[in-house]
Amino acid sequence: MDENVSMKCGLEIHVQVDTKSKLFCRCPTNYKDVPPNTNICPVCIAHPGARPMPPNKKAVDVAIMVAKMLGCEIVLDKDIYFQRKHYSYPDLPSGYQRTSVPIGVNGNFLGVGITEVHLEEDPGQYKPDLGLVDYNRSGTPLIEVVSEPDIKSPEEAREFLKQLLRLFRYIGHLRGEGTMRADVNISVNYNGIQGNRVEVKNVNSIRGVYKVLKYEFIRQKNILRRGGEIKRETRAYMESQMITKGMRSKETADDYRYIPDPDIQPIVIDEKWLKEVESQMPETPMEKEKRFVEQYHVKMEDAKVLVSDLALADVFEKVVNELGVNEENVNLAVIWIRNELRRVLSYNKIDFFESNLKPEHLTELIKLITDKTISQKIGKKVIEIMVENRGEKSPKDIISELGLTVITSDDVLENACDEAIKNNPQAVQDYLNGNKVALNFLMGQVMKLTRGRAEPKKVVEILKKKL
Repeated sequence: MDENVSMKCGLEIHVQVDTKSKLFCRCPTNYKDVPPNTNICPVCIAHPGARPMPPNKKAVDVAIMVAKMLGCEIVLDKDIYFQRKHYSYPDLPSGYQRTSVPIGVNGNFLGVGITEVHLEEDPGQYKPDLGLVDYNRSGTPLIEVVSEPDIKSPEEAREFLKQLLRLFRYIGHLRGEGTMRADVNISVNYNGIQGNRVEVKNVNSIRGVYKVLKYEFIRQKNILRRGGEIKRETRAYMESQMITKGMRSKETADDYRYIPDPDIQPIVIDEKWLKEVESQMPETPMEKEKRFVEQYHVKMEDAKVLVSDLALADVFEKVVNELGVNEENVNLAVIWIRNELRRVLSYNKIDFFESNLKPEHLTELIKLITDKTISQKIGKKVIEIMVENRGEKSPKDIISELGLTVITSDDVLENACDEAIKNNPQAVQDYLNGNKVALNFLMGQVMKLTRGRAEPKKVVEILKKKL
């Protein structure tokens, strides 16, 4: 019998909001930089009688921004309650987690429906192997994005998350993949038999989500193929083994006994508040790609690469505008930023921000190449040194210190060409016999003799004349 197998996946993505203080108290959120259990107060650790403060406004603003950029309808002029979601676990001293009802609903991102966006508080960090709990993280604001089960493959999930995290970087005020945790919901249909939904909790990377879906698809398919039934359950991802393992039966909303938190007044988002947030919203990556193509006539493929890193996109615009917006300058900026700079950053395993390079460094470098002060080969060397030195020296400083200016003296170039011809008689004979590639070899020898400082066009002219 031919197999007809498909999967449906929905994601619940949690990412921390980068606020100075927690969601319901004034404790700082830099939980990684301090000793355990120091950034805490009676609210964080649920002392009897402790009352939460009103929700952190910046966290609500960022949640509105995220919802808007995911195409959601913002819940306006209605009470948005924070509810108590009850469950017992060592990282949750109160016995419940505060989580809001939706702030935005019915969105769409890359063809995947967004059910809702809401706010909640992060629990503490439980370390079962040590039997310890650190409550520094407890109360840090989290945004949760809940998708519809529209994702059909591990590859689609990977691309969705990649683009979502890119959007988060554009929005700012979010801590990105380092704090992202995703709950992965997956069900498999095998030859018309629909399996139950399984949830895999707290997967903390894009790669992890991809591996979970690969494993669960095969596991569930094999159970259905043998005539078994998929248990509706919650599973854990064992990263070291790249498998999932059953934890408990799947909870329903009733299991959490949701009730509005009587200690927190509901928030109401009105048009004035929404317009205030909208005025602070950045351009989305998709909008920027489209603008680069229309405004600068960049190829869509190049635009996508440039826009993948907000800092890189910003530096591209600054360099182009400094050089002057025309076809030649745009092409040069694409070559030296999209290709050469990214190559060097990738080799050094850093991003543009960490390189400490300034847009004027790149503008200066491109001008030095276009006015033939240095060759393209030397330009590649200079950009490597700039990144290695973390932008401490300008291109002109590097060229001056290392004596890397282009050699234009006819006497020097003719002497180098004479030496290359003398030392490579076979290449000379090959060229005279009609093998034009031999000229490139001879030019390479001249470049070696001049340490890459010869002007290639001039070298070719001299070699042809002498040969």
